[in-house]
Amino acid sequence: MADKIGKKVLIIDDEPDVVTYLKTFLEDNGFDTVTAENGKQGMAKMKSEKPDIVTLDISMPEETGVKFFRKAQEDPEISNIPVIIITGVTMEFKKFISSRKQVEPPLAYFEKPIDREKLLDKVKEILKLS
Repeated sequence: MADKIGKKVLIIDDEPDVVTYLKTFLEDNGFDTVTAENGKQGMAKMKSEKPDIVTLDISMPEETGVKFFRKAQEDPEISNIPVIIITGVTMEFKKFISSRKQVEPPLAYFEKPIDREKLLDKVKEILKLS
């Protein structure tokens, strides 16, 4: 178990196995975690918890990651919180990126299955921990 880093990661994904995997992996590497199972829940937690970074799935019920990302980018209260996309939906994501000229692209994109070390390196890089 790594020392506590003091940074909070919000994990937004509707697949319980993915949430458990990311939560365990990030906590084992010293991060605090908060979870949400869809974009609506994620938006509420992003505003209440003020995480340092968010991992976001694209394909979810109730509110998709695409809608969530757009809303987060347009909200001055939370638009400065970095977002990393973690998804198995590659075509939808590519279409999303190419059609969203009004918002900045996410800082990173990872396809499932996730390369844990690359994800950890990217989180640390974004949070200026490495």
